[in-house]
Amino acid sequence: MAAYLQWRRFVFFDKELVKEPLSNDGAAPGATPASGSAASKFLCLPPGITVCDSGRGSLVFGDMEGQIWFLPRSLLLTGFQAYKLRVTHLYQLKQHNILASVGEDEEGINPLVKIWNLEKRDGGNPLCTRIFPAIPGTEPTVVSCLTVHENLNFMAIGFTDGSVTLNKGDITRDRHSKTQILHKGNYPVTGLAFRQAGKTTHLFVVTTENVQSYIVSGKDYPRVELDTHGCGLRCSALSDPSQDLQFIVAGDECYLYQPDERGPCFAFEGHKLIAHWFRGYLIIVSRDRKVSPKSEFTSRDSQSSDKQILNIYDLCNKFIAYSTVFEDVVDVLAEWGSLYELTRDGRVHALQEKDTQTKLEMLFKKNLFEMAINLAKSQHLDSDGLAQIFMQYGDHLYSKGNHDGAVQQYIRTIGKLEPSYVIRKFLDAQRIHNLTAYLQTLHRQSLANADHTTLLLNCYTKLKDSSKLEEFIKKKSESEVHFDVETAIKVLRQAGYYSHALYLAENHAHHEWYLKIQLEDIKNYQEALRYIGKLPFEQAESNMKRYGKILMHHIPEQTTQLLKGLCTDYRPSLEGRSDREAPGCRANSEEFIPIFANNPRELKAFLEHMSEVQPDSPQGIYDTLLELRLQNWAHEKDPQVKEKLHAEAISLLKSGRFCDVFDKALVLCQMHDFQDGVLYLYEQGKLFQQIMHYHMQHEQYRQVISVCERHGEQDPSLWEQALSYIARKEEDCKEYVAAVLKHIENKNLMPPLLVVQTLAHNSTATLSVIRDYLVQKLQKQSQQIAQDELRVRRFREETTRIRQEIQELKASPKIFQKTKCSICNSALELPSVHFLCGHSFHQHCFESYSESDADCPTCLPENRKVMDMIRAQEQKRDLHDQFQHQLKCSNDSFSVIADYLGRGVFNKLTLLTDPPTARLTSSLEAGLQRDLLMHSRRGT
Repeated sequence: MAAYLQWRRFVFFDKELVKEPLSNDGAAPGATPASGSAASKFLCLPPGITVCDSGRGSLVFGDMEGQIWFLPRSLLLTGFQAYKLRVTHLYQLKQHNILASVGEDEEGINPLVKIWNLEKRDGGNPLCTRIFPAIPGTEPTVVSCLTVHENLNFMAIGFTDGSVTLNKGDITRDRHSKTQILHKGNYPVTGLAFRQAGKTTHLFVVTTENVQSYIVSGKDYPRVELDTHGCGLRCSALSDPSQDLQFIVAGDECYLYQPDERGPCFAFEGHKLIAHWFRGYLIIVSRDRKVSPKSEFTSRDSQSSDKQILNIYDLCNKFIAYSTVFEDVVDVLAEWGSLYELTRDGRVHALQEKDTQTKLEMLFKKNLFEMAINLAKSQHLDSDGLAQIFMQYGDHLYSKGNHDGAVQQYIRTIGKLEPSYVIRKFLDAQRIHNLTAYLQTLHRQSLANADHTTLLLNCYTKLKDSSKLEEFIKKKSESEVHFDVETAIKVLRQAGYYSHALYLAENHAHHEWYLKIQLEDIKNYQEALRYIGKLPFEQAESNMKRYGKILMHHIPEQTTQLLKGLCTDYRPSLEGRSDREAPGCRANSEEFIPIFANNPRELKAFLEHMSEVQPDSPQGIYDTLLELRLQNWAHEKDPQVKEKLHAEAISLLKSGRFCDVFDKALVLCQMHDFQDGVLYLYEQGKLFQQIMHYHMQHEQYRQVISVCERHGEQDPSLWEQALSYIARKEEDCKEYVAAVLKHIENKNLMPPLLVVQTLAHNSTATLSVIRDYLVQKLQKQSQQIAQDELRVRRFREETTRIRQEIQELKASPKIFQKTKCSICNSALELPSVHFLCGHSFHQHCFESYSESDADCPTCLPENRKVMDMIRAQEQKRDLHDQFQHQLKCSNDSFSVIADYLGRGVFNKLTLLTDPPTARLTSSLEAGLQRDLLMHSRRGT
């Protein structure tokens, strides 16, 4: 039971008398009267008002004369005659412009129920759509209360004899409505109320001694007795949805009821006269029991002059919003957002609720912040307004020294109030625990920035509260993390909480921070390497490039093993399993070579592994491996080991990996004076001149001859260089000179005179050394001269014969004496065809086998070959650059010139303007000249 005496009292309403309007301009009720003679008078209702209600924008009154009055917002009172005698009950529906009334048209107990449609008129008055007697039977009784459901399908009437009738169906029509007795009892019915919950309709029935509820939307109307305490007339009301539509019964105590149970109880002092519900407030008009004794039935006393107290209770926040004294209140009405009290003298008092901000300011002045917060919530104040209240409350508590309470209020402002406002208040070392609580909540709501995270972690470290620190950072999932992880790692690392920083870095995949802490702070190189081995390929590769040198310096073997795997077939080493079926990744091994700068042994192992396991490794791997092997070979003192290293280097050079980088390999071999490698590369690069010079520098005559024998076919000038080299030596080199001269003679590489001039530089080379060479050379030249003379004589004879034949063809007639066809060998018959070449043909044979009328079929193939040769020579007449090149490069310039003379390069061009005969003659002469030259040989 709520302690009523502990409830505070406030003045949250403004009270004033309603005044008559100054004009018919629709002035609002409760307007402030103007000063002077034009001030309006107080509104006074007609005398004899017995009952009233409100709704649909009007206050409705019924009097002892049977009239019903309407007071709209314009305060222009209108009425009509509803009954002949009196009006006893009114019920104005809120959702329909329908008014239900109970009154008497004749003396005696014969009350009538009339349903009025206020939107329709009948002779200027509202239309009465239905009239029926309130008493269902013949026994006389008095109507005590009336209620109508807003859906117009239910109407309940209570009587003083304890019975309740229910009209079910359309209450505005007789034939669609059915009346039946719902309840019978021994105590007068004092209150009725319909409650709709979904599709279920309940009817609350209260008497002077009990409270019951019926389900009227179903069959059989099941009943539940809720309490054995009742109330007087007009002392019950139905709350709004803010109180879950509870039925309020204001008897000795004030109880709230659900359809199936009794709810909370409030002990309000005084004898209850009227109970009303208005916008979340419970309005009770009561009289102190010490002054006025309890009536037996009606809750009014015969002494109308007694003072009555009107209290407005806020049941949610448990305070009295307003309290005032009236004289003989008739009823309390609610309309146009205000409360109206009708007193017996006909005056109407308006109670206007103050706005929320005004009420809050009143509470602030009294430092009632908790009550202000509750009030703001019940008034559905927005979050910004609530945050402002929380801030003021927190400031108040802070000024009073209640820092724990203040920080709790500041926490409630998170999201609306700038955090720096609160943080500055608690930066004192003695308030660090309050600051910690605020920052924790700020992070839980994901509203903290990096600075807040830094400050909170510093608070933890200053307090040395490891448990709170672990609770803060060790979240179960990423979605539970309400802070900037990277900032937290930095702060923890700076404060020396390395284990916590490592936990955050590992669980939130901040790999760089994890490795920085392990390598730079803890110096745990093994763990750092293990962690890298668990990372995905891209991150493992990047971190090995960044930290590989440090790891190689401290744990070279393990680092080398990881690099081998990273560059061949990398798969992250997952905890508890290894997915060997997934395709592996491979890094560029050449990029990791700088890591081994100070670890040649590990570098050699890495490079050899890569060259064996991955033959298609980048060229840099083989270049570095060659350089490393050459260095080891150059610095090795042990002959056996040096020989082994020599073999390894040569084997690597012969692997074929240096074809595209020949120059680089050659430079490496030269830098380390690896002569066998240099010679091999010279030979692979066909640098025969360099090989020759190398052996010449080392005076290796045998090797010089060997090089000439191996590569002289590809570069004949090697023999000339060999002869010139040996000729300049003063040693006895007859053996080598003879070998060189023999080869020069066989290949005819040098003129004899040049050979003699070359050997003249050698004082040890006597005539006996070259005697055999000169004798053989002279013999060959003599033979060649004889052959050339014979050939010249033959060509001259052939030329003479051809010229004679040409002359005969020109000057003498040609006698054709052929008797047989040159094709079919049959006797010639006319017609026949004869050619100057001496061939004769039958005409039909000639036509069958000839390709043209001017060519002899027998001589045509041979003539065609000659003509093709002539055309080929004519096409090569303009090859001047080629001629100059051959002339310079050839050892026998005369042969080159003779060859080009034979091609007709130097012949006079035949102009198109020459006569045909001249052209033919010149062509024949040119052809003859070419034939003669083609059969000649070049001289030596």
